[in-house]
Amino acid sequence: MQSKARNSARKNGPMRLPVSPPIGPMLAKSVKTIPAGDYLYEPKWDGFRCIAFRDGDEVELSSRGERPLTRYFPEVVEALLASLPQRCVVDGEIVIATGDQLDFEALLQRIHPAKSRVDKLAAETPASFVGFDLLAVDDESLMDEPFRSRRERLVEVLAHAKHPVYCTPATDDIEVASRWFEVFEGAGLDGLVAKKLDSPYRPDVREMAKIKHERTADCVVAGYRWHKSGGVVGSLLLGLYSEDGHLQHVGVSASFPMKRRAELVDELAPYAVEDVTGHPWAAWAEAEAHEKKRLPGAVSRWNAKKDLSWVPLRPDLVVEVAYDHMEGTRFRHTAQFRRWRTDREPQSCTYEQLDRPVRFDLAEILAPPS
Repeated sequence: MQSKARNSARKNGPMRLPVSPPIGPMLAKSVKTIPAGDYLYEPKWDGFRCIAFRDGDEVELSSRGERPLTRYFPEVVEALLASLPQRCVVDGEIVIATGDQLDFEALLQRIHPAKSRVDKLAAETPASFVGFDLLAVDDESLMDEPFRSRRERLVEVLAHAKHPVYCTPATDDIEVASRWFEVFEGAGLDGLVAKKLDSPYRPDVREMAKIKHERTADCVVAGYRWHKSGGVVGSLLLGLYSEDGHLQHVGVSASFPMKRRAELVDELAPYAVEDVTGHPWAAWAEAEAHEKKRLPGAVSRWNAKKDLSWVPLRPDLVVEVAYDHMEGTRFRHTAQFRRWRTDREPQSCTYEQLDRPVRFDLAEILAPPS
């Protein structure tokens, strides 16, 4: 059943498309290496997954979780009205570029309840839409067609698309894909996606393969959050020292079995502090800090009721974690626990240890497909 939010967003009643919203996107499973065979390889975009539905003058944007994105990106709606066929369904990604780099932080700012704020940011940091699959056009559903056919049709319908609507580049050459994997990271992309050329579109099924970079870093553990079930550790709060000596929050490590979460409570207990005076993150208790920065105690932009309060720890414990890439000064995704590093001094955990990819011009990736 469609939500009231969806129905209220439509002025002319339900969309009359062969593939109707909401629909879950086809997903990808992580693999360690680029698979060889009958695949098409694409850049993995670092943005908001979005299925765009157009029926005449109406456009609806649906997120991976089937939440409506339409109100947050009015400039994308206008761009799709100018570039898409009159009736179609396109799977893609909403991204924001700052200079020649993707900027996920700017994208997060767009999820705001105030229309005035959304309109201001739409003008200041406009978003783009990158299409990578075609699910329907006119009265024809393409979901049962093999991906090679859907890709050909996608290139056709986006052949005359104008900025900020693009068709993602793709190659069936694994050597080209390998080069993309190395250099595209410099523009802020997230790795590669490999799609079987004979595969139909399967909503909510991990049919594709994604290949992401994995690196390690030694971080200071300066706090933790309780698990939503209570009584066990939910996530470790990680920090790195900046050049000016401040401990910068860089992300979390959160993927633990329940038994391990319970063990962590005892392991972290000797580092707990009751008085946060002198703690490097003490200022995060202030409401102003919560409002202006993505900090451990800040409110989630997706769920304002989610409890992100945290337990401060003496910043003496070092952990090695695996991560894929950085977004500004933070890990873009949840880091993976590897081991405690009792041999490392916390002050040695600086940004200098991190790999920095060579910058790459995003405009070269968004060139029209051949």
